[in-house]
Amino acid sequence: AEAVAPFDTAAYETVASLEQLDAWIAEAEEAGVVAVDTETDALDAHKAGLVGVSLATATGRACYIPLAHVQAAKVQADATDLFGEGAAASDVAEPVPGQIPLDAAIARLKPLLENPGVLKVGQNLKYDWAVLARYGIEIAPFDDTMLISYVLDAGKGGHGMDELARRHLGHQPITFSDVAGTGRNKVSFDRVAIDKATAYAAEDADVTLRLWRMMKPRLVAERRVAVYETLERPLLPVIARMEQRGIRVDREMLSRLSGDFSQILVRLEEEIQEDAGEKFSVGSPKQIGDILFGKMGLPGAKKTPSGQWATPATLLEELAQAGHELPKKILEWRQLSKLKSTYTDSLQTHADRETARVHTSFSLAATTTGRLSSSEPNLQNIPIRTEEGRRIRRAFVAAPGNRLISADYSQIELRLLAHMADIPELRKAFADGIDIHAATASAMFGVALKDMTPDLRRRAKTINFGIIYGISAFGLADRLGIGREEASAFIKQYFEQFPGIRDYIDTTKKICRDKGYVTTLFGRVCHYPQIRSNNPSERASVERQAINAPIQGSAADIIRRAMTRIEGALTAQKLKVSMLLQVHDELVFEAAEDEVERAIPIIRGVMEEAPAPALTLRVPLVVEANAAGNWQEAH
Repeated sequence: AEAVAPFDTAAYETVASLEQLDAWIAEAEEAGVVAVDTETDALDAHKAGLVGVSLATATGRACYIPLAHVQAAKVQADATDLFGEGAAASDVAEPVPGQIPLDAAIARLKPLLENPGVLKVGQNLKYDWAVLARYGIEIAPFDDTMLISYVLDAGKGGHGMDELARRHLGHQPITFSDVAGTGRNKVSFDRVAIDKATAYAAEDADVTLRLWRMMKPRLVAERRVAVYETLERPLLPVIARMEQRGIRVDREMLSRLSGDFSQILVRLEEEIQEDAGEKFSVGSPKQIGDILFGKMGLPGAKKTPSGQWATPATLLEELAQAGHELPKKILEWRQLSKLKSTYTDSLQTHADRETARVHTSFSLAATTTGRLSSSEPNLQNIPIRTEEGRRIRRAFVAAPGNRLISADYSQIELRLLAHMADIPELRKAFADGIDIHAATASAMFGVALKDMTPDLRRRAKTINFGIIYGISAFGLADRLGIGREEASAFIKQYFEQFPGIRDYIDTTKKICRDKGYVTTLFGRVCHYPQIRSNNPSERASVERQAINAPIQGSAADIIRRAMTRIEGALTAQKLKVSMLLQVHDELVFEAAEDEVERAIPIIRGVMEEAPAPALTLRVPLVVEANAAGNWQEAH
């Protein structure tokens, strides 16, 4: 019924008086469920001003409450200049008449949006939650259609409203560019005419309510209620508060780093051009290809459909491994250039001028496995193994009188593999607190732990982590710098020593081929429809993802469970500790210096016990937690 009911944007109502608003609020309270959407004048939820709110109470029944729309007005200045001439006319923004005063509307909407007896439904509600929180409103209870879609269909497509509307309702909603324009003619939403704004905003609320009516019952039918209600929905306000707090950066340190990186890049560029025997743009893939393959004739040359030489990082890495100096230096230049533009330069502009804090945005529904991702800026990809990456992390600092606490799961994915594949040797090593890589090397190579060499341990570590990601003999050979035959022998030996892992891999691939999806230990479904692809290369890639997904996804679920509990555990002990960042298996907090010692055991305890009571692991989880004045030293 929701899919076939027609959309009539002309039927949506513009709410221009408190009496109308009161009537809509009464209607929402009577219905017990209302779709809510906010319109703002900017994309940053922490700075955007509220322009309007839309509500929907039934299919096709929606309204828009304009609050801060403005219009341009020509104003002629009265003053005259030195020559007695009047100043030129200028455009100023004046409020559009007929709107409810913002304060009055907020006062009316707050009881509705916080009413425990009325369910609020939103699409990507984290944004609306953050915007309204700045006006003193904490939306509850709520459902999020984006998160419901993510729980049901992760891996099958995007979860944005327009895509969901096309997929489930067969409807293309009015786009933002339809009402706000594009390019030089684009305006912020507060300058959109109210009739156009009503059609656009009210339709969003209508679409959201229809999607909720269609998708919410599927959670029960497909047994995904627990995943949604324990892993997804409770995390939304937790993440919104983390984004609101942000993390402090030392702008002066970042500025110095940018300068240092610039000098290194100039030196590298000179060396690269000297080695190449000519001047060229190191940032140009075309010119790099012409030098490496056209001029120098290095192996592995392939052309793109456009006819130029392909220079992907993987090919440059292969050439560097083979001993070619120029590709190695080009890789160094690329990596450092990316660090400079993405972090040392960008973080300075992202930092708030008054607080020096950076507010990243976490995406709850961006990956197939349940891992969070971060953007604007991305704080999850700062390398930790390079000196440059470590220097960048030192620029993330605690506020005066505070310390940063880093709490990191130790080898959680290997521990989950030991549990899921039921490997007695690995389980015993973890239970006894033995170095897992040394134990693996001992089992594989028959060397006693007391006689372990760093090289054997390194090889075992590479294989341990590589197996989780379905590493090939070629990939292992590349990482260890050995021949492919020797790498194949290592992998064969590994599976002979730990046959349960081979069984896990084979079983997981078969399940995914049969069902089109795999599941985590907590019931999250990760769809991989391309596993049936006729393209062998694509199929092999998807198989590797499917092997890893239950492990990585279960690790993501565990840290989500921890995040939803930690705030409450800290508050119960009257500690004012703030959770700031989540970076894969790590959580970063800020605490007053005199609260650090009390906070660390609580954080560690919640994280280590996060699977309970839903799951009892056959291996212990271990969390390493430290505090320091900056992120690098705390890690």
